[in-house]
Amino acid sequence: MSSGNLYRFFPSKLDIAEEICRRASIQTADALTAILDSPGMSAAERLKEFLFQDLRTTFHALEKNHRIVEMAQLITAERPEFHNEGLKRERDVLARILSMGREAGEFEVDDPDFTAEMIQAATLKFSYPQLFSRLSLEKLERELDGVYQLIVRGLVRSATA
Repeated sequence: MSSGNLYRFFPSKLDIAEEICRRASIQTADALTAILDSPGMSAAERLKEFLFQDLRTTFHALEKNHRIVEMAQLITAERPEFHNEGLKRERDVLARILSMGREAGEFEVDDPDFTAEMIQAATLKFSYPQLFSRLSLEKLERELDGVYQLIVRGLVRSATA
């Protein structure tokens, strides 16, 4: 396809970049949604799988192609609403995990949407690791495990308090 033909579908290079990132974001959200259907997992295990899968998927994608980091930074700066759409897709999955935990009596969560938003805020560094740090995956996983342990203790502690 010629570049002229491409611009019949996309008005600018930024629109092309946004569509590439949107498709990647949807793929990531779909993969995270699959965690909801994993048999035999507790809500705490689903939450951990969600957080670690999100970290690993993004880390490896960004390590393979450093230009993706530049593209993500540009799109975030130029079109912040795009980034918010992706965050919402992932937050919706988190809220469903929290609801499952509440229904199973594993977590005490009054408002799964609000709690998902706060967990996402607390773990955002791990969703886009190369935008925030240059740590190795091993160090990021160690930090994420510590944050995960704090979150789960808080969710469970309120149930036993």
